[in-house]
Amino acid sequence: MISEVLSRETCAACRFCCAFRRQSLWELPVFSDEAVAKLSRPNGYGAAGFAFRNGRPVLDDAYATDDPEEEAPCPFLDPARGCTLGEDEKPFDCRIWPLRVVDRDGTLAVALDPACKAIGAEPPEKLVALVRNGLGKRILEYAAAHPEIVVPWRDGWNVLESGQVPVRSD
Repeated sequence: MISEVLSRETCAACRFCCAFRRQSLWELPVFSDEAVAKLSRPNGYGAAGFAFRNGRPVLDDAYATDDPEEEAPCPFLDPARGCTLGEDEKPFDCRIWPLRVVDRDGTLAVALDPACKAIGAEPPEKLVALVRNGLGKRILEYAAAHPEIVVPWRDGWNVLESGQVPVRSD
């Protein structure tokens, strides 16, 4: 979705957002029910399929040590090619990274996660324009219907668009 700002090559070279320490498993992207059903059974990505918990890949067996700083890669990350998922299987979180949908005082907002090493804390004008010219509205509408992708607000994130859409609390 933001390929106008971040190229696939830049993302594939970095892969920062595709590895997770144990304490940041809450950051794992949420897969759609359809993708979970497809990827949980034998498929082109793994002979036996993958395990999911609440729509997120299970990485429990991916860690080699007990070191809390050790990172485990997403099971769909190929070291040479980057993400191996097709667009119809890729989680919404991954398609909009480094943008995040946050709950800021009960209101949804689209924010830039400063952890993205390719962009950093200050959004380029091109990204701001992309969000404010329709992408932000589409992201907020999706998040209103899929509250599982909404994450708590964190200091240091740069809000690019706020919505008047209240966060659903089903």
